[in-house]
Amino acid sequence: MFSSKRPPPRPNPHTPPRARLGAARPAAMIAALDTAANPSSVHAEGRAARRLIENARRDVAALVNASAQHVVFTSGATEAASTLLTPDWQMGRGTVRMSRLYVCEADHTCLLNGGRFPAAQVTHFGIDADGVVRLDALAAALAAHDKADGLPLVAIHAANNETGVIQPVGRVAEIVKAVGGILVVDAVQAAGRIPLDMSAGYADYLILSSHKIGGPKGVGAIIAASDLMMPRPLIAGGGQEKGHRGGTENLAAIAGFGAAAREALIGLKSIDAIGSRRDEIEAIVKTLVPDAEIFGTGAPRLANTTFFAIAGIKAVTAQIAFDLAGVALSAGSACSSGKVGPSHVLKAMGYNDSLGALRVSIGHATSAEDIELFRTALAGIASRRAGREEAA
Repeated sequence: MFSSKRPPPRPNPHTPPRARLGAARPAAMIAALDTAANPSSVHAEGRAARRLIENARRDVAALVNASAQHVVFTSGATEAASTLLTPDWQMGRGTVRMSRLYVCEADHTCLLNGGRFPAAQVTHFGIDADGVVRLDALAAALAAHDKADGLPLVAIHAANNETGVIQPVGRVAEIVKAVGGILVVDAVQAAGRIPLDMSAGYADYLILSSHKIGGPKGVGAIIAASDLMMPRPLIAGGGQEKGHRGGTENLAAIAGFGAAAREALIGLKSIDAIGSRRDEIEAIVKTLVPDAEIFGTGAPRLANTTFFAIAGIKAVTAQIAFDLAGVALSAGSACSSGKVGPSHVLKAMGYNDSLGALRVSIGHATSAEDIELFRTALAGIASRRAGREEAA
């Protein structure tokens, strides 16, 4: 996402502007901040706080057509992933063991790190040159799984956080269910950008993040298709979140998350318009820099994301140039603090791992002025590159 207004503060390149600028989220958070009681308290003030949480739970569930009673709030997607990616699960009073984690090579690092699985119990499966999961590789890996030791747990992103490539999660689910496995889907990038439906057997568990749909940072959710089987808690404590996540709930952040979920669900109706703007941006890239590489174009992608590289220019150098021109882009995943190095996603796609790339994220409020600012900034970068080539 980029902004034409200088000086800072400018929009965060991670946050869709429509949700960020909506009035519902801050209003919900202010109302929650005015409710000082603990949501676990049984007095009137506590019950009022509890209502705010349960209202938000319903709103977050509605975004993915899930049951509100199956939503567990966390501090964010990373905590949700660490909770779900564990060998130790509970079903009622009994235990269930996952003996191996299967994770996509292009997944976010919070999945690639394996959560609570030892490294020796993690298997990676690849993607093709377009960034789409290799279903044959996943099926082969699961066919070799020895269920005598425990069940297979599979984790994959619904949409890639760098390229925006959308994965065929429905087909992944068929493969996983055929061998009796459990499927965890990281829907952080996908929520609010493509329809998600937990009632259609989409996944066993979803991971969501508030700030990726314009809500406050520091809150996320696990959404289960059923609460018959749940992971052993990562954070044990009181009985909050039905015992699945201890600790007093972050009331204001959860309220903001719920408001953002409502706005994101409404925003899905006009997502095609964002795709048209993305196409316009990519046309600018190819016009001004004909040899630029735009990644993932051979696969379905999110409407709001484009990921490209300019030959001969390091991603960090281009990022700084854009920044000085008033355009905020990300070099790869903006989740990685200070990330300017190679992209593991591009490496998994078969590109040289020294290649750097830039991610443009746009939203409902991206304007024609913003796009022209991008055009001007890129024209300057292209002109300087041409000058260096002539001098050489």
